[in-house]
Amino acid sequence: MPEPIEPVKPTETPPGPTNPKQRTLDAHSLRGLAHPLRIRLLGTLRHDGPATASQLAERLGESSGATSYHLRQLAAHGFVEDDPTRGKGRERWWRAANEGTRFGPDLHTDTNPAVRGAVDLFLHEIATIHTQELATWLGTASDWPSEWSGSADLSDFTLRLTPEQLHEMNEKLHEVVESYRSAGPVDEEAPQVRVHLHSFPRTGSTGRS
Repeated sequence: MPEPIEPVKPTETPPGPTNPKQRTLDAHSLRGLAHPLRIRLLGTLRHDGPATASQLAERLGESSGATSYHLRQLAAHGFVEDDPTRGKGRERWWRAANEGTRFGPDLHTDTNPAVRGAVDLFLHEIATIHTQELATWLGTASDWPSEWSGSADLSDFTLRLTPEQLHEMNEKLHEVVESYRSAGPVDEEAPQVRVHLHSFPRTGSTGRS
């Protein structure tokens, strides 16, 4: 199963305090990232740590030639970099240059067809990864101790909101999640937990007659 990337937060104003470890995507950098394999390579490096092109190829079921090429493209756009603490052998070790990504303020309104295509590809790939992650959890939940299956969540809600209220709600939710990232020392044995946030208007639900 391909490893996930940290989900982008497509809001016009970054929620909560600015995180210097996150990369803000503009039209140029998004077009450098918007490729299914590059998204998965970056996600794997972020979640599992530094690796070589060969190691990444084995994890993702790709050829080392493909992973090498796309890693170089990611490096050219500043998403990955050499790991100076490794790489003393023949193989080059790569690491993620940032912990996460978010959309810049103009990407959703950019009228350039190439940029629109990159936005659509990126968001659809993120949605696919979220679906894969959820399916993996549901398929393996019984392998986890009962306290984990009892603590996980799969909920949905239907609200009537204005765009401004939706934006405000998302900001508050992001702030809550980020507060747990910076809450203090974390048990190094604790597993990574993926938190998905999907919020969007439903077609045909405006209430107009």
